[in-house]
Amino acid sequence: MFSKLAYSVFEQSINDYHQFDNVDQPISNPYPKDKFEHLLYLKNWIDTVQWHFEDIIRDPQIDPVAALTLKRRIDASNQERTDMVEYIDSYFLQKYSNVQAKDGAKINSESPAWAFDRLSILALKIYHMQEEANRAEASQEHRDKCQEKLNILLEQRSDLSTAIDDLLADIENGEKFMKVYKQMKMYNDDDLNPVLYQNKK
Repeated sequence: MFSKLAYSVFEQSINDYHQFDNVDQPISNPYPKDKFEHLLYLKNWIDTVQWHFEDIIRDPQIDPVAALTLKRRIDASNQERTDMVEYIDSYFLQKYSNVQAKDGAKINSESPAWAFDRLSILALKIYHMQEEANRAEASQEHRDKCQEKLNILLEQRSDLSTAIDDLLADIENGEKFMKVYKQMKMYNDDDLNPVLYQNKK
């Protein structure tokens, strides 16, 4: 089951990151570059670092210059995240390239890789909500509320995992077909963002 494999890799990446808990810690991907797991691990590592970027930038005491530098890093991380989703979709396009879609086959609202993106973020939510549910110095009320949220996240994980596996099975059986659109983010493009192209004059 692809979802079970992916989630185990996401958990490994999250646990590896938290051995250092440092956004500047270099990645040490344990999987060979020709393995699907390599893409999954890299994808989640990017998500995990960005999760902590988002925590840091919300510090009300952050230096404005440091905040701007961090915002640039978040922008770059977002682009890396999108690129990784496209790499993962390329893997599935290749994997199912010989599948003949059946008459009446339907397209899904999101590609497999974007569903895995959601699972990666969900793994991070579960890790951090578990931390809060067990945080010794927090009040019992806080821990109880976090446990309730954690239970919902775990239910979401089950539902999303089932949906991912069903989608991949449908694609493999020709019941659905993949169609992937490249992301067209305009604000990063010197020729499409008016602020950027007007400054080039």
